[in-house]
Amino acid sequence: MALNVRIGINPISWSNDDLPELGGETPLETALSEGAEIGYQGFELGNKFPREPAALKAKLAEFKVACVSGWYSGHLAVSDLATEIANCQAHMDKLAFNGCRVVVYGEVGGSIQGQIQTPLFKRPRFLTSRDWQAYADRLNQFGQHLKKTYGLTLAYHHHMGAFVQAGEDIDQLMALTDGEHVGLLFDTGHAWFGGVEDVAGLLQKHIHRVVHFHCKDVRKSVIAKARNENWSFLQSVLNGAFTVPGDGGIDFAPIMAVLNQANYQGWLVVEAEQDPAVAPSYDYAKKGYNTIRSLVDHYQGR
Repeated sequence: MALNVRIGINPISWSNDDLPELGGETPLETALSEGAEIGYQGFELGNKFPREPAALKAKLAEFKVACVSGWYSGHLAVSDLATEIANCQAHMDKLAFNGCRVVVYGEVGGSIQGQIQTPLFKRPRFLTSRDWQAYADRLNQFGQHLKKTYGLTLAYHHHMGAFVQAGEDIDQLMALTDGEHVGLLFDTGHAWFGGVEDVAGLLQKHIHRVVHFHCKDVRKSVIAKARNENWSFLQSVLNGAFTVPGDGGIDFAPIMAVLNQANYQGWLVVEAEQDPAVAPSYDYAKKGYNTIRSLVDHYQGR
């Protein structure tokens, strides 16, 4: 069966939301025009995109690209369900209006991912099984609300510096949450940085829960230094821990084989937090696209 996917990109290759000084001067239109020219069919959202639903739809239509999804900063690790439901409405309305099927849920409650001086070993952790279960219960209920109210599936983004970072954290989250209402956003780069060298193996373990996919590569020597010198997440980004597929140390062929075998249907999103002054946006976005495109073409018989 042919791999039924579309290839999108995150605008972080042009402008970084966590470090606005990286690509801060680059207009949104530059990212959209270059991405469309390369061949990307859609974009995830960033802070330069219009926030009003119809304005966003019109801007994307100018460049004939789709709205893939958008990051939502969740606080369910430290907050209550009612507050989250109230806070999410504008963002979810925007995604639903623009035809999205999933929302990228990033847990920022207690996270240190945005603290440039805080080393990754100080990330938050759930200390008891009761804490884990309470968090999972809130996620289940929130996911149920998103599906019922907006027709969106919660795609949980495991992330460096957050509660769910390591492979065992992903295992625990998947074991405790309801597959009907909580899906997994599998990110190859965060998986590897989080300690999982057999990325394809972890993907195979949880493939039945994967509803969204980030194609991110890593520079293994930089990550080794980040661990040895106790860098923060943002220090790691600034020093080049991440890159696009085809430019780092992850072999995407077995990863794509797992997706194909499981008949994954959805977006493959190229994403790599880098300094565009060091890694020129167009060149690296094209390299990432070409790498993933060639693998997809293999399974589509092209």
